[in-house]
Amino acid sequence: MTSLESIKDLQKELSSIVGVSGNEEDVSDFIIKLITDEKLADKAWKDKLGNVLVKKKGKSDGERILFDAHMDEIGFMISHVEKTGFLRFVPVGGWDTRILLGQSIIIKSDSGKIYHGLIGSKPPHLSTPGERKKNVDVFEMYIDIGMTSNEELENVGIRIGSIGTLFAPFQELPNNFVRGKAFDDRTGCNVLLNLLMELKDLDLKDTVVFNFAVQEEFGRIGTVPGAYTLEPTMAIAVENTTAADVPGIRESQNPAYLRRGPAITIADKSVICNRYVNKRLTENAKKQGIKFQFKKPMYGLTDAGKIQESRQGVPSTVVSVPCRYIHSPTSLLNLEDILSTINLLKAFIVNSAKI
Repeated sequence: MTSLESIKDLQKELSSIVGVSGNEEDVSDFIIKLITDEKLADKAWKDKLGNVLVKKKGKSDGERILFDAHMDEIGFMISHVEKTGFLRFVPVGGWDTRILLGQSIIIKSDSGKIYHGLIGSKPPHLSTPGERKKNVDVFEMYIDIGMTSNEELENVGIRIGSIGTLFAPFQELPNNFVRGKAFDDRTGCNVLLNLLMELKDLDLKDTVVFNFAVQEEFGRIGTVPGAYTLEPTMAIAVENTTAADVPGIRESQNPAYLRRGPAITIADKSVICNRYVNKRLTENAKKQGIKFQFKKPMYGLTDAGKIQESRQGVPSTVVSVPCRYIHSPTSLLNLEDILSTINLLKAFIVNSAKI
């Protein structure tokens, strides 16, 4: 049975893995091993792009419900190696570049070893008053991992094209809050893995399929091939979404709140969600006593926008776990919201509720 403790442990494991867009193999290896070892599905495999595709057969193949969560996280890629051992970089995904300077980072070498360092730029003591008033551009920043030459970096397997991200250790906070990196969208992966565990011993009416997708943060690349292969008749993208329930934000501007359950999307910048799928979600939530909220439109882009365009079209929506400070070095969420999201999706599958 899913518990807050088991959710927390899996969240810690998933978020600790480095899996920047285009380099998700450590995440996908972890996910497919868990599914295989625990015998959670009839079939699980990787496609040519690196998506982890999963199928659990129901009594009928007439309805095939797709659940999609992306494995990748935002990060950076090394773009130039200085002779003195410093590294220049470019962002991968949607960083707020104002927060990069001075951050701790981790870089993955060719062998998979993790190296720690930090992001620096021209010291403030050597800057003019005018320079100190301006945001530092990324091209003026560099990464320092304590290497002293290009040759040292080559010897450890760090070079142009190496990837990394900002470093933020997983931590528990009071009231079932946790913080850590890559919650967008390892939280969705956590939800889907726990959903598979909940469904393990159930005889399902409908077939359920899953895409743990690659490269969402770099153009939602993995979702189209995954949906095409799995041929869903309806789909739910499972995401983290911005919770702006913080000082200085008007209620009308806040997309979602922590501790109010999963956020069901009406529309975002990529999709106007299917109202019948949303009705099935809300009716089952009410029937099972599962709290939920609606995410205010029109914030964000999700895989649902691409899934709905697959083949002849797929009725799609988005269910998200609210999370503060996403696309930053560290995010914060509440474990109870993850549990409610798992319960909502399970209710959606096992008790369709008439729509």
